[in-house]
Amino acid sequence: MKRVLIVDDAAFMRMAIKTMLPKEDFEVVGEAENGLQAIKKYKECCPDVVTMDITMPEMDGIAALEAIIKYDPRAKIIMLSAMGQDGMVRETIIKGAKTFIVKPFKEEIIINTINKVLSQR
Repeated sequence: MKRVLIVDDAAFMRMAIKTMLPKEDFEVVGEAENGLQAIKKYKECCPDVVTMDITMPEMDGIAALEAIIKYDPRAKIIMLSAMGQDGMVRETIIKGAKTFIVKPFKEEIIINTINKVLSQR
C-alpha cells in the first residue's frame, strides 16, 4: 500500500482527497494545513507521495516544497493549483515538484497522477 501525505489549508479539500485514495489502495498517512506542518509531517510519516496546495497560510506550498526537497531530494510531490497560477506552477516544477493538478479536479485525475508519479524513478 502506497503512503500519501495530503497538504491543503482547506479541510474540505483534504477530506475530498482522503476519501478518494483508500479505494485505490493508497494509505493516507498524514494531513497538514500549511507548509510548516507539511515539513514536520513529511519527516514523521515518510510518505511515498505528497499532494501539496500552493497557496496556504504561514508557509506556502512553494517554500514547503523547497524545504522537503532539501531534506529528501527524491521526494515525490504533486502540486495542486487553482486556475490562473501558471507562473507559480512553473516555479514549482523548476524547484522539484514532479507535476501539478489544476483545481477543481476529478477523482480519476488524482488517482492517475499519483500512480504516474509513483511509477517514475
